[in-house]
Amino acid sequence: MRHSPDTPGPAVPGPGPGPGRDAVDPCVRVRGAREHNLQGVDVDIPRDTLTVFTGVSGSGKSSLAFGTLYAEAQRRYFESVAPYARRLIHQIGAPKVDTVTGLPPAVSLEQRRSSPGSRSSVGTVTLLSNSLRMLYSRAGTYPPGAPRLDSDAFSPNTASGACPSCHGLGRIHRTSEELLVPDPSLSIRQGAIAAWPGAWQGKNLRDVLEVLGHDVDRPWRELPAAEREWILFTEEQPVVTVHPVRDADRIQRPYQGTYMSAHRYVMRTFSDTKSATLRARAEKFLTDAPCPVCEGRRLRPEALAVTFAGRTIAELAGLALSELDGVLASFRAEGEAARVLAEDLRGRIAPVVELGLGYLSLDRTAPTLSAGELQRLRLATQLRSGLFGVVYVLDEPSAGLHPADTEALLGVLDRLKSAGNTVFVVEHHLDVVRHADWLVDVGPLAGEHGGRVLYSGPPEGLAGVAESATARHLFARPAAVAARPVRTATGTVRVTGADRHNLRDLSVEFPLGVFTAVTGVSGSGKSTLVGQVLAREVDGRLAEADFPVRRLVEVDQKPIGRTPRSNLATYTGLFDVVRRLFTALPESKARGWKAGRFSFNVPGGRCETCQGEGFVSVELLFLPSTYAPCPVCAGARYNAETLEVRYAGLDIAQVLGLTVEAAAAFFADVPAAARSLRALVDIGLGYLRLGQPATELSGGEAQRIKLATELQRLRRDHTLYLLDEPTTGLHPADVRVLLGQLHGLVDAGHSVVVVEHDMEVVAGADWVVDLGPGGGAEGGRVTACGPPAEVAARGEGRTARYLARALGAS
Repeated sequence: MRHSPDTPGPAVPGPGPGPGRDAVDPCVRVRGAREHNLQGVDVDIPRDTLTVFTGVSGSGKSSLAFGTLYAEAQRRYFESVAPYARRLIHQIGAPKVDTVTGLPPAVSLEQRRSSPGSRSSVGTVTLLSNSLRMLYSRAGTYPPGAPRLDSDAFSPNTASGACPSCHGLGRIHRTSEELLVPDPSLSIRQGAIAAWPGAWQGKNLRDVLEVLGHDVDRPWRELPAAEREWILFTEEQPVVTVHPVRDADRIQRPYQGTYMSAHRYVMRTFSDTKSATLRARAEKFLTDAPCPVCEGRRLRPEALAVTFAGRTIAELAGLALSELDGVLASFRAEGEAARVLAEDLRGRIAPVVELGLGYLSLDRTAPTLSAGELQRLRLATQLRSGLFGVVYVLDEPSAGLHPADTEALLGVLDRLKSAGNTVFVVEHHLDVVRHADWLVDVGPLAGEHGGRVLYSGPPEGLAGVAESATARHLFARPAAVAARPVRTATGTVRVTGADRHNLRDLSVEFPLGVFTAVTGVSGSGKSTLVGQVLAREVDGRLAEADFPVRRLVEVDQKPIGRTPRSNLATYTGLFDVVRRLFTALPESKARGWKAGRFSFNVPGGRCETCQGEGFVSVELLFLPSTYAPCPVCAGARYNAETLEVRYAGLDIAQVLGLTVEAAAAFFADVPAAARSLRALVDIGLGYLRLGQPATELSGGEAQRIKLATELQRLRRDHTLYLLDEPTTGLHPADVRVLLGQLHGLVDAGHSVVVVEHDMEVVAGADWVVDLGPGGGAEGGRVTACGPPAEVAARGEGRTARYLARALGAS
């Protein structure tokens, strides 16, 4: 959308005259943006402002902010790098846009969905660990006669610092016969060694054992102890010739089989596999305990002998950052080096605490952090960096924040702006939207029905845009939530003595047959209580005949797939239905084609030039690699012969290109497909394409796909649904659609428990469990419990004030 002197709209500073336009132009000007679903967008955004990009989920706001503006800024930066160095940097392709002018260098702070490694921690993400190690190296108190160590010697991630026993992990993983063989009454042939892999690989190990002379049909407990020990724990890997039993319908030739003990297989899988599923399976056969050498402190004795303020580096790294700041503040540094390093460390801790993350410790591992916590840690690091004149592009920084924490976030965004930077924020939280200097509203709807800039200007001007879903929520008059009778519980699940992370001997009841919201500030223990304690309690009791809950369903925001080959259709099982329909066609039967012919993941029906990817990588040497449609299949992913077969006029590639909404109409007469598609439409995902790669989906979209998958196979058995912040990444309009589905589950006789910060969701719940009063060590306690109106009226805990506002109370 362009605002010219002839078009009514907000005042946008005009470009300066002459060829030096970029040098004086106060705006970033985008022309012809076509990334993803953007429809040739033109927009002008003033620099040195806090600009918020709004719109319903899937409208195209991230495509504009990240896919176009940040991608173009990164491309320009790489062009300034020496060509030989450019080859060493992973470069993204140029965005689909005609021109972007007035764009400064940009820093992206996205909510990355990938899982960081177990060695990554709060300290490594914020670089605070570097400062702490330097403090101990230069200003620590050493034992008499001990040589001074460099900073690497205080890191558990370096060879010079890591404990040689646990390699710096702090814990030792072990297994035992009881774990590897849970049922000793079974024989090896019957599957006594549960830790072995399934399918052919497990059969191969059994056959190798049989060739080696071991009795695979005798109950495990009757085998000699020495034989059991060798089978489970030997490091030997003998190779023998295996003569497999021949099946009637196929010939199996002899082969050389290698034996691997159950212990060796489990340890190798646990340490080397890239598959989260295989790693989780291997973990079931392991116990972990603190390393007996370093006692869980991860470092060599030489490093642990050095102290600062009377404490080892492991002790300081284990303190909450707010406590660590207090220790540094009270310590009287001796010497200039100690004073400077301590002050620098306190200066780096300050923005982390300001963003409400003071409850974290430096040694808290990154995989245990939420996407919102990780993004705010990176934001705190940028705040300290002191950069000037750059564009910060943030992806929903309010995600995972309690309303009380959001106020501190706004202060940090203002400080970034006042330091001479431009701040672009993709956001749904209405308090952040109201705080903006400039709004860019994208829509009006999602997918192919969006991709247009409806408005670009000061927030108050959005009120006059009738098409905008954001305007309807942003300018709605405060009103009490429509009165809905609080449901009566049909039972309870009681958690007693919970002691995990910051939960200390916590006891609480969760009513069944109702909608329960668990609230509290960041770090108060909500996710631990619901995702670990409650889930484990229910899972352990599902087998009890008198337990009212028969099924447990946990719906998280983890990706539904990690490669472009995984998509919405494959995850939901819809693709299996579609392939069966194509296989049943007369043309397919005449050619003898099976369902695999219509898969782009295996040879046969796929295009072999691109191997079913639909595109090929074009190497440009010093320039970033770019992707182009496959020259043979033109992006269809299948070979020409496969595409000759059509169902109701469409080939398999065209079916995958349908949106969920269009597919629901196309497959209306196919019950197996219609049910799945209806669930996706009802939960607000009608704009997604069936073949849309999983890598293009947000965490919120992935969670709703998982929920829709559950909804399509809804059973009558009483099910407990656990959801962790299901409204993350959702526009207020989408939140209402989601809530309709969740309340529908409760009305059908099920139970729903959500961890939630959105006060509209909490206000509409039947029961509230509020944790706090603070985060970390100051949290982990139930501060309020009861129906929303009662929790708000009592005023206990930090949630009550915001809940009262949502309920329309004074």
